[in-house]
Amino acid sequence: MAGAGQRKGRKDDNGIGTAIDFVLSNARLVLGVGGAAMLGIATLAVKRMYDRAISAPSSPTRLSQSGKRSWEEPNWLGSSSRLLTQDMKTNLSRSLQTLPTDPSAADTDFFRPTKPKPSAKRSQVELKKSRLRLSLQEKLFAYYRRKVAIPADEQARAKQAAVDICAELRSFLRAKLPDMPLRDMYLSGSLYDDLQVVTADHIQLIVPLMLEQNLWSCIPGEDTIMNIPGFYLVRRENPEYFPRGSSYWDRCVVGGYLSPKAVADTFEKVVAGSINWPAIGSLLDYVIRPAAPPADLTLEVQYDPERHLFIDFLPSLTLGDIILVARPHRLVQNDNLWRLSLRPAETARLRALDQCDSGCRCLCLKIFKAICKSNPALGHLTASQLTNVILHLSQEESDWSQDMLADRFLQALKGLICYLEAGVLPSALNPKVNLFSELTPEEVDELGYTLYSSLSEPEVLLQT
Repeated sequence: MAGAGQRKGRKDDNGIGTAIDFVLSNARLVLGVGGAAMLGIATLAVKRMYDRAISAPSSPTRLSQSGKRSWEEPNWLGSSSRLLTQDMKTNLSRSLQTLPTDPSAADTDFFRPTKPKPSAKRSQVELKKSRLRLSLQEKLFAYYRRKVAIPADEQARAKQAAVDICAELRSFLRAKLPDMPLRDMYLSGSLYDDLQVVTADHIQLIVPLMLEQNLWSCIPGEDTIMNIPGFYLVRRENPEYFPRGSSYWDRCVVGGYLSPKAVADTFEKVVAGSINWPAIGSLLDYVIRPAAPPADLTLEVQYDPERHLFIDFLPSLTLGDIILVARPHRLVQNDNLWRLSLRPAETARLRALDQCDSGCRCLCLKIFKAICKSNPALGHLTASQLTNVILHLSQEESDWSQDMLADRFLQALKGLICYLEAGVLPSALNPKVNLFSELTPEEVDELGYTLYSSLSEPEVLLQT
Protein backbone atom coordinates (compact mmCIF):
# COMPACT_ATOMS: atom_id res chain seq x y z
CA MET A 1 0.00 0.00 0.00
CA ALA A 2 2.82 2.35 0.79
CA GLY A 3 4.36 1.63 -2.61
CA ALA A 4 1.04 2.26 -4.24
CA GLY A 5 0.73 5.55 -2.41
CA GLN A 6 4.26 6.49 -3.45
CA ARG A 7 3.55 5.65 -7.08
CA LYS A 8 0.35 7.62 -6.91
CA GLY A 9 2.27 10.62 -5.55
CA ARG A 10 4.80 10.38 -8.37
CA LYS A 11 2.03 10.10 -10.90
CA ASP A 12 0.51 13.31 -9.57
CA ASP A 13 3.92 14.88 -9.62
CA ASN A 14 4.64 13.94 -13.25
CA GLY A 15 2.75 16.90 -14.75
CA ILE A 16 4.21 19.89 -12.93
CA GLY A 17 7.47 18.18 -11.92
CA THR A 18 8.30 17.20 -15.49
CA ALA A 19 7.61 20.79 -16.64
CA ILE A 20 9.87 22.23 -13.96
CA ASP A 21 12.70 19.77 -14.68
CA PHE A 22 12.47 20.51 -18.40
CA VAL A 23 12.56 24.27 -17.87
CA LEU A 24 15.51 24.06 -15.52
CA SER A 25 17.49 21.79 -17.80
CA ASN A 26 17.02 24.09 -20.79
CA ALA A 27 17.00 27.48 -19.01
CA ARG A 28 20.67 28.16 -19.58
CA LEU A 29 20.32 27.65 -23.31
CA VAL A 30 17.20 29.79 -23.58
CA LEU A 31 17.72 32.53 -21.03
CA GLY A 32 21.48 32.64 -20.49
CA VAL A 33 23.34 32.50 -17.24
CA GLY A 34 21.64 35.43 -15.50
CA GLY A 35 18.14 34.41 -16.55
CA ALA A 36 18.75 30.78 -15.61
CA ALA A 37 19.94 31.78 -12.14
CA MET A 38 16.85 33.88 -11.51
CA LEU A 39 14.54 31.23 -12.84
CA GLY A 40 16.28 28.52 -10.80
CA ILE A 41 15.83 30.40 -7.53
CA ALA A 42 12.16 31.12 -8.22
CA THR A 43 11.46 27.55 -9.39
CA LEU A 44 13.22 25.98 -6.41
CA ALA A 45 11.00 27.91 -4.03
CA VAL A 46 7.88 26.85 -5.95
CA LYS A 47 9.01 23.18 -6.06
CA ARG A 48 9.61 23.11 -2.32
CA MET A 49 6.12 24.42 -1.69
CA TYR A 50 4.74 21.82 -4.08
CA ASP A 51 6.68 18.94 -2.41
CA ARG A 52 5.29 19.97 0.96
CA ALA A 53 1.81 20.12 -0.51
CA ILE A 54 1.80 16.60 -2.01
CA SER A 55 3.34 15.11 1.13
CA ALA A 56 0.54 16.44 3.36
CA PRO A 57 -1.41 13.72 5.13
CA SER A 58 -4.85 12.92 3.84
CA SER A 59 -6.20 12.46 7.33
CA PRO A 60 -8.15 15.23 8.98
CA THR A 61 -6.21 17.82 10.88
CA ARG A 62 -5.29 16.74 14.34
CA LEU A 63 -6.32 19.10 17.06
CA SER A 64 -4.64 19.57 20.36
CA GLN A 65 -6.37 18.90 23.61
CA SER A 66 -7.44 22.52 23.78
CA GLY A 67 -9.14 22.13 20.40
CA LYS A 68 -6.66 24.37 18.56
CA ARG A 69 -4.41 23.43 15.70
CA SER A 70 -0.89 22.46 16.69
CA TRP A 71 1.87 24.97 15.98
CA GLU A 72 3.91 22.14 14.37
CA GLU A 73 1.37 21.65 11.61
CA PRO A 74 1.41 23.88 8.52
CA ASN A 75 -1.37 26.44 8.36
CA TRP A 76 -2.57 25.13 4.99
CA LEU A 77 -3.63 21.77 6.44
CA GLY A 78 -7.22 20.91 5.68
CA SER A 79 -7.24 22.53 2.25
CA SER A 80 -7.78 20.55 -0.94
CA SER A 81 -4.56 19.27 -2.51
CA ARG A 82 -6.20 19.42 -5.96
CA LEU A 83 -7.09 23.09 -5.69
CA LEU A 84 -3.69 23.94 -4.31
CA THR A 85 -1.96 22.16 -7.16
CA GLN A 86 -4.13 23.93 -9.74
CA ASP A 87 -3.34 27.35 -8.19
CA MET A 88 0.35 26.62 -8.25
CA LYS A 89 0.20 25.56 -11.89
CA THR A 90 -1.55 28.79 -12.79
CA ASN A 91 0.98 30.94 -10.92
CA LEU A 92 3.90 29.13 -12.51
CA SER A 93 2.39 29.46 -15.96
CA ARG A 94 1.97 33.21 -15.47
CA SER A 95 5.53 33.53 -14.19
CA LEU A 96 6.92 31.70 -17.20
CA GLN A 97 4.93 33.82 -19.60
CA THR A 98 6.33 37.00 -18.10
CA LEU A 99 9.97 35.90 -18.30
CA PRO A 100 11.98 37.31 -21.23
CA THR A 101 13.02 34.89 -23.99
CA ASP A 102 16.01 36.97 -25.16
CA PRO A 103 19.08 36.44 -22.92
CA SER A 104 20.36 39.95 -23.48
CA ALA A 105 16.97 41.37 -22.61
CA ALA A 106 16.90 39.31 -19.43
CA ASP A 107 20.28 40.59 -18.30
CA THR A 108 19.42 44.17 -19.19
CA ASP A 109 16.06 44.13 -17.42
CA PHE A 110 17.67 42.69 -14.32
CA PHE A 111 19.85 45.78 -13.88
CA ARG A 112 17.33 48.32 -15.26
CA PRO A 113 16.36 50.96 -12.66
CA THR A 114 12.77 50.87 -11.48
CA LYS A 115 10.30 53.19 -13.20
CA PRO A 116 9.05 56.11 -11.16
CA LYS A 117 5.65 55.75 -9.58
CA PRO A 118 2.68 57.69 -10.96
CA SER A 119 2.85 60.03 -7.97
CA ALA A 120 6.47 60.79 -8.82
CA LYS A 121 5.50 61.52 -12.43
CA ARG A 122 2.75 63.81 -11.24
CA SER A 123 5.13 65.70 -9.01
CA GLN A 124 7.55 66.13 -11.93
CA VAL A 125 4.75 67.50 -14.13
CA GLU A 126 3.65 69.87 -11.39
CA LEU A 127 7.24 71.01 -10.90
CA LYS A 128 7.59 71.69 -14.61
CA LYS A 129 4.33 73.67 -14.63
CA SER A 130 5.49 75.62 -11.61
CA ARG A 131 8.73 76.54 -13.36
CA LEU A 132 6.86 77.62 -16.49
CA ARG A 133 4.50 79.70 -14.38
CA LEU A 134 7.39 81.39 -12.60
CA SER A 135 9.02 82.07 -15.96
CA LEU A 136 5.82 83.68 -17.28
CA GLN A 137 5.48 85.62 -14.03
CA GLU A 138 8.93 87.11 -14.46
CA LYS A 139 8.22 87.97 -18.11
CA LEU A 140 4.93 89.67 -17.21
CA PHE A 141 6.59 91.88 -14.60
CA ALA A 142 9.45 92.65 -16.99
CA TYR A 143 6.94 93.53 -19.72
CA TYR A 144 5.10 95.82 -17.33
CA ARG A 145 8.28 97.69 -16.40
CA ARG A 146 9.53 97.89 -19.98
CA LYS A 147 6.35 98.56 -21.95
CA VAL A 148 3.28 99.19 -19.81
CA ALA A 149 4.21 101.62 -17.05
CA ILE A 150 4.20 105.34 -17.84
CA PRO A 151 6.78 107.57 -16.12
CA ALA A 152 5.28 109.76 -13.42
CA ASP A 153 6.60 112.99 -14.95
CA GLU A 154 4.96 112.18 -18.30
CA GLN A 155 1.62 111.57 -16.60
CA ALA A 156 1.90 114.80 -14.63
CA ARG A 157 2.70 116.85 -17.76
CA ALA A 158 -0.22 115.35 -19.68
CA LYS A 159 -2.65 115.99 -16.83
CA GLN A 160 -1.49 119.58 -16.50
CA ALA A 161 -1.99 120.21 -20.21
CA ALA A 162 -5.53 118.80 -19.99
CA VAL A 163 -6.34 120.97 -16.95
CA ASP A 164 -5.11 124.12 -18.72
CA ILE A 165 -7.21 123.47 -21.82
CA CYS A 166 -10.28 122.55 -19.77
CA ALA A 167 -10.03 125.89 -17.93
CA GLU A 168 -9.74 127.84 -21.19
CA LEU A 169 -12.73 126.07 -22.73
CA ARG A 170 -14.86 126.62 -19.63
CA SER A 171 -14.10 130.34 -19.70
CA PHE A 172 -14.89 130.58 -23.40
CA LEU A 173 -18.26 128.82 -23.13
CA ARG A 174 -19.35 130.94 -20.18
CA ALA A 175 -18.42 134.11 -22.03
CA LYS A 176 -19.75 133.29 -25.50
CA LEU A 177 -22.66 130.95 -24.74
CA PRO A 178 -23.97 131.96 -21.34
CA ASP A 179 -27.44 130.54 -22.05
CA MET A 180 -26.18 127.02 -22.73
CA PRO A 181 -27.24 125.00 -19.66
CA LEU A 182 -24.17 123.05 -18.63
CA ARG A 183 -22.88 121.65 -15.38
CA ASP A 184 -19.22 121.91 -14.45
CA MET A 185 -16.94 120.13 -16.89
CA TYR A 186 -14.44 117.65 -15.52
CA LEU A 187 -11.64 115.43 -16.74
CA SER A 188 -12.00 111.67 -16.75
CA GLY A 189 -10.49 108.56 -18.26
CA SER A 190 -7.77 106.02 -17.64
CA LEU A 191 -5.11 108.71 -17.20
CA TYR A 192 -6.87 109.95 -14.08
CA ASP A 193 -7.53 106.41 -12.82
CA ASP A 194 -3.88 105.38 -13.24
CA LEU A 195 -4.95 102.75 -15.76
CA GLN A 196 -3.43 104.27 -18.89
CA VAL A 197 -0.63 102.29 -20.53
CA VAL A 198 2.37 102.73 -22.84
CA THR A 199 2.03 106.52 -23.25
CA ALA A 200 -0.04 109.28 -21.67
CA ASP A 201 -1.77 110.21 -24.91
CA HIS A 202 -5.53 110.51 -24.32
CA ILE A 203 -8.04 111.86 -21.82
CA GLN A 204 -11.74 112.68 -21.76
CA LEU A 205 -13.33 116.02 -21.00
CA ILE A 206 -16.86 115.31 -19.76
CA VAL A 207 -19.35 118.06 -20.64
CA PRO A 208 -22.58 117.42 -18.64
CA LEU A 209 -25.80 118.80 -20.10
CA MET A 210 -28.43 120.22 -17.78
CA LEU A 211 -31.86 118.81 -18.69
CA GLU A 212 -35.28 119.57 -17.27
CA GLN A 213 -36.41 116.40 -15.51
CA ASN A 214 -40.07 116.92 -16.45
CA LEU A 215 -39.31 117.35 -20.15
CA TRP A 216 -37.14 114.34 -20.82
CA SER A 217 -37.27 110.61 -20.12
CA CYS A 218 -35.08 107.60 -20.85
CA ILE A 219 -36.26 104.55 -22.80
CA PRO A 220 -34.05 101.44 -22.52
CA GLY A 221 -32.76 100.13 -25.83
CA GLU A 222 -34.18 96.65 -25.18
CA ASP A 223 -37.67 98.21 -25.03
CA THR A 224 -37.34 99.70 -28.50
CA ILE A 225 -37.65 98.13 -31.93
CA MET A 226 -33.83 98.10 -32.12
CA ASN A 227 -33.58 95.86 -29.03
CA ILE A 228 -30.06 96.93 -27.97
CA PRO A 229 -29.39 96.71 -24.21
CA GLY A 230 -26.86 99.23 -22.92
CA PHE A 231 -28.26 102.08 -25.02
CA TYR A 232 -31.12 104.50 -24.44
CA LEU A 233 -33.41 106.83 -26.31
CA VAL A 234 -33.99 110.21 -24.66
CA ARG A 235 -37.55 111.20 -25.44
CA ARG A 236 -39.01 114.71 -25.31
CA GLU A 237 -42.02 114.66 -22.99
CA ASN A 238 -45.13 116.84 -22.54
CA PRO A 239 -44.88 118.75 -25.83
CA GLU A 240 -48.56 119.74 -25.50
CA TYR A 241 -47.88 121.59 -22.24
CA PHE A 242 -44.31 122.65 -22.92
CA PRO A 243 -44.01 123.34 -26.65
CA ARG A 244 -40.83 123.12 -28.67
CA GLY A 245 -38.39 125.79 -27.57
CA SER A 246 -39.18 125.43 -23.89
CA SER A 247 -35.84 123.72 -23.46
CA TYR A 248 -32.50 124.87 -24.84
CA TRP A 249 -31.84 121.35 -26.10
CA ASP A 250 -35.00 121.23 -28.21
CA ARG A 251 -32.79 122.37 -31.09
CA CYS A 252 -31.10 118.96 -30.96
CA VAL A 253 -34.35 116.92 -31.10
CA VAL A 254 -34.78 114.59 -34.07
CA GLY A 255 -38.07 112.72 -34.46
CA GLY A 256 -39.12 113.47 -30.90
CA TYR A 257 -35.84 112.24 -29.36
CA LEU A 258 -32.72 114.07 -28.24
CA SER A 259 -30.06 113.14 -30.76
CA PRO A 260 -26.53 112.56 -29.46
CA LYS A 261 -25.21 113.28 -32.94
CA ALA A 262 -26.96 116.66 -33.04
CA VAL A 263 -25.57 117.52 -29.60
CA ALA A 264 -22.07 116.53 -30.72
CA ASP A 265 -22.41 118.65 -33.87
CA THR A 266 -23.34 121.66 -31.72
CA PHE A 267 -20.19 121.31 -29.65
CA GLU A 268 -18.08 120.62 -32.71
CA LYS A 269 -19.03 124.00 -34.15
CA VAL A 270 -17.87 125.63 -30.94
CA VAL A 271 -14.71 123.61 -30.43
CA ALA A 272 -13.50 123.49 -34.01
CA GLY A 273 -14.95 126.68 -35.48
CA SER A 274 -15.34 129.33 -32.80
CA ILE A 275 -12.26 129.01 -30.62
CA ASN A 276 -8.91 130.39 -31.72
CA TRP A 277 -6.80 127.44 -30.58
CA PRO A 278 -3.50 128.65 -32.07
CA ALA A 279 -3.72 131.81 -29.93
CA ILE A 280 -4.60 129.82 -26.81
CA GLY A 281 -1.81 127.38 -27.61
CA SER A 282 0.81 130.11 -27.87
CA LEU A 283 -0.41 131.52 -24.56
CA LEU A 284 -0.06 128.12 -22.86
CA ASP A 285 3.11 127.14 -24.75
CA TYR A 286 1.29 124.25 -26.47
CA VAL A 287 0.49 123.42 -30.05
CA ILE A 288 -3.30 122.89 -30.18
CA ARG A 289 -5.42 121.94 -33.17
CA PRO A 290 -8.61 119.97 -33.83
CA ALA A 291 -7.82 116.35 -34.60
CA ALA A 292 -8.16 115.16 -38.17
CA PRO A 293 -11.32 113.28 -39.18
CA PRO A 294 -12.83 110.85 -38.40
CA ALA A 295 -12.10 111.93 -34.81
CA ASP A 296 -15.01 114.22 -33.91
CA LEU A 297 -14.84 116.54 -30.95
CA THR A 298 -11.17 115.78 -30.34
CA LEU A 299 -8.29 118.16 -29.79
CA GLU A 300 -4.69 117.22 -30.46
CA VAL A 301 -2.26 118.87 -28.05
CA GLN A 302 1.50 118.81 -28.42
CA TYR A 303 2.82 119.69 -24.97
CA ASP A 304 6.36 118.39 -25.57
CA PRO A 305 8.36 118.12 -28.80
CA GLU A 306 7.75 114.35 -28.92
CA ARG A 307 4.57 113.98 -26.84
CA HIS A 308 0.99 114.41 -27.99
CA LEU A 309 -2.24 114.33 -26.02
CA PHE A 310 -5.70 113.77 -27.52
CA ILE A 311 -8.61 115.31 -25.58
CA ASP A 312 -12.05 113.88 -26.36
CA PHE A 313 -15.03 116.14 -25.65
CA LEU A 314 -17.78 113.87 -24.40
CA PRO A 315 -21.25 115.37 -23.78
CA SER A 316 -23.20 113.53 -21.10
CA LEU A 317 -26.54 113.75 -19.33
CA THR A 318 -28.05 112.40 -16.13
CA LEU A 319 -31.72 111.48 -15.68
CA GLY A 320 -32.46 109.98 -12.30
CA ASP A 321 -29.72 107.46 -11.59
CA ILE A 322 -28.94 106.86 -15.27
CA ILE A 323 -25.82 108.44 -16.77
CA LEU A 324 -25.59 108.55 -20.57
CA VAL A 325 -22.83 109.76 -22.90
CA ALA A 326 -23.00 110.96 -26.50
CA ARG A 327 -20.92 108.15 -27.91
CA PRO A 328 -23.17 106.63 -30.55
CA HIS A 329 -23.47 103.03 -31.62
CA ARG A 330 -21.02 101.85 -34.27
CA LEU A 331 -23.86 101.14 -36.71
CA VAL A 332 -25.07 104.28 -38.43
CA GLN A 333 -28.74 103.28 -38.21
CA ASN A 334 -28.46 103.40 -34.42
CA ASP A 335 -26.85 106.83 -34.14
CA ASN A 336 -29.88 108.22 -32.30
CA LEU A 337 -29.09 106.12 -29.22
CA TRP A 338 -27.23 107.35 -26.15
CA ARG A 339 -24.72 104.99 -24.57
CA LEU A 340 -25.09 103.90 -20.96
CA SER A 341 -22.02 105.00 -19.03
CA LEU A 342 -20.68 101.97 -17.15
CA ARG A 343 -16.98 102.72 -17.16
CA PRO A 344 -16.80 104.81 -13.94
CA ALA A 345 -18.62 102.13 -11.94
CA GLU A 346 -16.57 99.31 -13.49
CA THR A 347 -13.31 101.07 -12.69
CA ALA A 348 -14.44 101.89 -9.15
CA ARG A 349 -15.32 98.24 -8.46
CA LEU A 350 -12.02 96.99 -9.88
CA ARG A 351 -9.98 99.40 -7.79
CA ALA A 352 -12.03 98.67 -4.67
CA LEU A 353 -11.37 94.94 -5.02
CA ASP A 354 -7.65 95.55 -5.36
CA GLN A 355 -7.61 97.84 -2.34
CA CYS A 356 -9.31 95.21 -0.19
CA ASP A 357 -6.73 92.48 -0.79
CA SER A 358 -3.77 94.33 -2.38
CA GLY A 359 -4.52 92.38 -5.53
CA CYS A 360 -3.11 92.42 -9.04
CA ARG A 361 -6.36 92.99 -10.99
CA CYS A 362 -5.42 96.47 -12.20
CA LEU A 363 -1.93 95.26 -13.04
CA CYS A 364 -3.37 92.39 -15.09
CA LEU A 365 -5.77 94.79 -16.85
CA LYS A 366 -2.97 97.18 -17.76
CA ILE A 367 -0.88 94.36 -19.24
CA PHE A 368 -3.82 93.27 -21.40
CA LYS A 369 -4.47 96.87 -22.49
CA ALA A 370 -0.84 97.31 -23.51
CA ILE A 371 -0.93 94.06 -25.50
CA CYS A 372 -4.07 95.17 -27.36
CA LYS A 373 -2.68 98.64 -27.96
CA SER A 374 0.56 97.28 -29.41
CA ASN A 375 -1.05 94.53 -31.52
CA PRO A 376 -3.19 95.82 -34.43
CA ALA A 377 -5.05 92.49 -34.66
CA LEU A 378 -6.39 93.09 -31.13
CA GLY A 379 -7.22 96.76 -31.59
CA HIS A 380 -10.99 96.17 -31.51
CA LEU A 381 -10.89 95.08 -27.88
CA THR A 382 -11.83 97.93 -25.56
CA ALA A 383 -10.79 98.72 -22.02
CA SER A 384 -14.37 98.11 -20.87
CA GLN A 385 -14.40 94.61 -22.33
CA LEU A 386 -11.07 93.71 -20.73
CA THR A 387 -12.19 95.17 -17.40
CA ASN A 388 -15.32 93.04 -17.41
CA VAL A 389 -13.36 89.87 -18.18
CA ILE A 390 -11.30 90.47 -15.04
CA LEU A 391 -14.38 91.39 -12.99
CA HIS A 392 -16.01 88.10 -14.00
CA LEU A 393 -12.85 86.20 -13.08
CA SER A 394 -12.78 87.97 -9.71
CA GLN A 395 -16.12 86.38 -8.92
CA GLU A 396 -14.59 82.93 -9.46
CA GLU A 397 -11.13 83.42 -7.94
CA SER A 398 -10.46 84.98 -4.56
CA ASP A 399 -6.64 84.92 -4.49
CA TRP A 400 -5.33 87.88 -6.51
CA SER A 401 -2.00 88.33 -4.77
CA GLN A 402 0.98 89.47 -6.80
CA ASP A 403 2.36 85.91 -6.84
CA MET A 404 -0.74 84.75 -8.73
CA LEU A 405 -0.35 87.20 -11.64
CA ALA A 406 0.70 84.54 -14.18
CA ASP A 407 -2.14 82.21 -13.23
CA ARG A 408 -4.76 84.94 -13.39
CA PHE A 409 -3.34 86.25 -16.67
CA LEU A 410 -3.71 82.82 -18.28
CA GLN A 411 -7.20 82.39 -16.83
CA ALA A 412 -8.28 85.78 -18.16
CA LEU A 413 -6.83 84.92 -21.57
CA LYS A 414 -8.74 81.62 -21.70
CA GLY A 415 -11.88 83.33 -20.45
CA LEU A 416 -11.66 85.99 -23.14
CA ILE A 417 -11.31 83.30 -25.81
CA CYS A 418 -14.39 81.54 -24.46
CA TYR A 419 -16.41 84.77 -24.53
CA LEU A 420 -15.34 85.40 -28.12
CA GLU A 421 -16.25 81.86 -29.08
CA ALA A 422 -19.73 82.39 -27.65
CA GLY A 423 -19.96 85.89 -29.14
CA VAL A 424 -21.30 87.21 -25.83
CA LEU A 425 -19.56 89.09 -23.03
CA PRO A 426 -22.14 90.12 -20.42
CA SER A 427 -21.46 93.23 -18.41
CA ALA A 428 -20.52 92.48 -14.82
CA LEU A 429 -22.73 95.37 -13.68
CA ASN A 430 -25.63 94.86 -16.08
CA PRO A 431 -25.79 91.26 -17.41
CA LYS A 432 -28.33 92.23 -20.07
CA VAL A 433 -25.65 94.23 -21.86
CA ASN A 434 -23.53 92.28 -24.37
CA LEU A 435 -20.24 94.12 -24.67
CA PHE A 436 -19.51 92.32 -27.98
CA SER A 437 -22.72 93.51 -29.63
CA GLU A 438 -20.94 96.11 -31.76
CA LEU A 439 -18.32 93.72 -33.14
CA THR A 440 -18.86 92.16 -36.54
CA PRO A 441 -18.54 88.37 -36.96
CA GLU A 442 -15.33 88.89 -38.92
CA GLU A 443 -13.82 90.96 -36.10
CA VAL A 444 -14.81 88.33 -33.53
CA ASP A 445 -13.18 85.60 -35.63
CA GLU A 446 -9.97 87.58 -36.03
CA LEU A 447 -9.74 88.35 -32.33
CA GLY A 448 -10.47 84.75 -31.36
CA TYR A 449 -7.92 83.36 -33.82
CA THR A 450 -5.18 85.73 -32.66
CA LEU A 451 -5.70 84.96 -28.99
CA TYR A 452 -6.16 81.22 -29.49
CA SER A 453 -2.93 81.04 -31.49
CA SER A 454 -1.06 82.50 -28.54
CA LEU A 455 -2.63 80.20 -25.94
CA SER A 456 0.09 77.54 -26.21
CA GLU A 457 2.83 80.17 -25.94
CA PRO A 458 1.45 83.32 -24.26
CA GLU A 459 4.89 84.93 -24.19
CA VAL A 460 4.35 85.75 -27.86
CA LEU A 461 1.84 88.42 -26.83
CA LEU A 462 4.57 90.15 -24.82
CA GLN A 463 6.88 90.50 -27.81
CA THR A 464 4.81 93.19 -29.54
